[in-house]
Amino acid sequence: MDDELKAILREAFGDSSSDSDGEASPERRELVQFNHSNSEIGRPQSIFGDNSIWEPISEINGLSICRDFLSADQQRSLLSALEKEGYLGEASQNQAMRFGDLPPWALELSRIIRENVLLSDNSKESCLFPSKLIGREPLFNQLIVNIYQPGEGICAHVDLMRFEDGIAIVSLESSCVMHFSPVEDEVVGKCQEANHKCVTSAKIPVLLNPGSVILMWGEARYQWKHEINRKPGFQNWQEQEIDQKRRTSVTLRRLCGTE
Repeated sequence: MDDELKAILREAFGDSSSDSDGEASPERRELVQFNHSNSEIGRPQSIFGDNSIWEPISEINGLSICRDFLSADQQRSLLSALEKEGYLGEASQNQAMRFGDLPPWALELSRIIRENVLLSDNSKESCLFPSKLIGREPLFNQLIVNIYQPGEGICAHVDLMRFEDGIAIVSLESSCVMHFSPVEDEVVGKCQEANHKCVTSAKIPVLLNPGSVILMWGEARYQWKHEINRKPGFQNWQEQEIDQKRRTSVTLRRLCGTE
């Protein structure tokens, strides 16, 4: 492992990774690197193991979640990096954006996402990112950090068309339920003039646990709205109310028309 990569790992995730070329610590087993001597050209070989499991959301094409993306130590180190750069400083500031050159910790997140997808079972590839997205350079060049206090959420929306297909959202600190609903609901949800009945389809709930990452592309990115309603009564999972604490999320996207 060269000095530059070790520096990135240290800044992004603290000292949980090995500083030598020997065996890596178990906290960093999710990381992978490309091995050019591998007989399968372009196929990465894991040096920390590959315990991440991708779960496709069957009701929505193009939506997948990896619940064990970051270990507890990695989450703490990532939050420390965010705090060091001032993203978590002001209590009144709940959102920060960055365009263009991303900080080392965001580049490392992008790298892990890319290589975890490449290491996934080929039979599940259609549920993650297609090759045209996972192979682009850079994978992401815009980030947004959101901080949600208990009770704070975000209304149903589709991300702006100024961003390309393929979005990743990393969740930290507190669990929450993100609800997905078809874009057509904006039309069919209006009361029909003839009988004044409202027609809406059921929302699809997805639990975002700390350390998880969700990937959205295709239908999930363009044809489904997503929202987080953290008011009492909306944050239930398996008939249990979620104990809400501060939640931090990191969204990674790519601007249209950039190289």
